[in-house]
Amino acid sequence: MATAEIANSRILIVGGGSGMGLALAKRSLAAGAEVIIAGRNADKLRRVSEDLQNPEALRTAAIDIAHEDQVADLFRRIGRLDHIVSTAADIEGAYELLPSLDLRAAQRVVESKIYGPLLLAKHGAPLLSANGSITFTSGIAAYRPSARGSVVAAVNAALEGLVRALAVELAPIRVNAISPGWVDTPIWTVVAGDKKDDTLSAMAERLPVGRVGRADDIADAIGFLMGNGFTTGTVLHVEGGHRLI
Repeated sequence: MATAEIANSRILIVGGGSGMGLALAKRSLAAGAEVIIAGRNADKLRRVSEDLQNPEALRTAAIDIAHEDQVADLFRRIGRLDHIVSTAADIEGAYELLPSLDLRAAQRVVESKIYGPLLLAKHGAPLLSANGSITFTSGIAAYRPSARGSVVAAVNAALEGLVRALAVELAPIRVNAISPGWVDTPIWTVVAGDKKDDTLSAMAERLPVGRVGRADDIADAIGFLMGNGFTTGTVLHVEGGHRLI
């Protein structure tokens, strides 16, 4: 993470209550930033706030980014920002073969990874500084989908198209996407259940880097996108060489 560029900035992290978003929040606070963590689970946000023990630089907000009134109200309350990051993804029930796929589960993925980011950009961009940035989270499923991953693959690919369009419309604000590979975060409990460890271990053996990702790997890459003023409309792949296998 480019510490000098992050210090004294104000960063909104949606999905910062766990995994990659939480790792980014920790790094940003350590670099001297003011951080607002937003998510749907108020209890989780309260635990995170207590664990981080940094009340002066940290705020939390319980919202659902699929609801425009909640997003608009959030930005009215928090005011000026330098960076917006969303790692939020509601994929519960979406990794299913087509005969078992429930449409509502697919809709929740779209809401969390397309409509939510669109609303964050709509209401957040007017509050960003001219050299500010927006970073959304795509993923390897857009490039190496599994048999059960049609919905997530489609949504990730659509999000990358949205990022390119927003980079043009919102310029000079920079808009980018981070595309993680397989990263050991709590979301894998939803994807693989009690087979999580075996599934990740098998992938680690296949990847050129010899391991799956860690939340800090992704946080470090998002830090680059926030701090580099010459990067926009870009998808940054942090996936251990997964696209090569």
